[in-house]
Amino acid sequence: MARYPKPMARLIEELVRLPGVGPKTAQRLAFFLISQTPAEVQSLTDSMLQAKQRIIYCSQCFHLTEEDPCPICSNPKRNKNFICVVEEPRDVIAMERTKSFDGIYHVLHGSISPLEGIGPNDLKVKELVARIGPDVQEVVLATDPNVEGEATAMYLARLLKPIGVKVTRMAHGMPVGSDLEYVDEVTLSKALEGRREL
Repeated sequence: MARYPKPMARLIEELVRLPGVGPKTAQRLAFFLISQTPAEVQSLTDSMLQAKQRIIYCSQCFHLTEEDPCPICSNPKRNKNFICVVEEPRDVIAMERTKSFDGIYHVLHGSISPLEGIGPNDLKVKELVARIGPDVQEVVLATDPNVEGEATAMYLARLLKPIGVKVTRMAHGMPVGSDLEYVDEVTLSKALEGRREL
């Protein structure tokens, strides 16, 4: 980065550390930020600092929140008998957008990945088991449909079933509006496995 002035090179180096941002994108972002007014850049930095200082994890579900417990856990209208287990806080947002789940959540903060050295002890698994009381009727495993997500779901199912709670897995299958010829084999086989009677 010798061709850039030192502050610009440092900005690019910091931006490259962001997930999904490569060197070219970091350069574009740096040039964009340099072209902004000091007030616009200050507004961005203030929002980042404020988010870092004010956002915490809910002590019950481990979702992002400003208050503890979070609005979902403290909502008396939510069905506390159903817990939906997700990998990341962004998955809670995705589930909430569907407006089809009225239970509560548990965020694992990752998935089991031996290749990356992530095991069950690195996730919020003990906290999940501690939440399974006599009132909990069902735990819905909504981990990602990839190798790590499947391994995590299988591990949790083996761990939770002996407790006596019903454990279900989110169905995987074809997206609405897709053509069979364009759907990959794994998705098709999952759709067949998850078929239901009409």
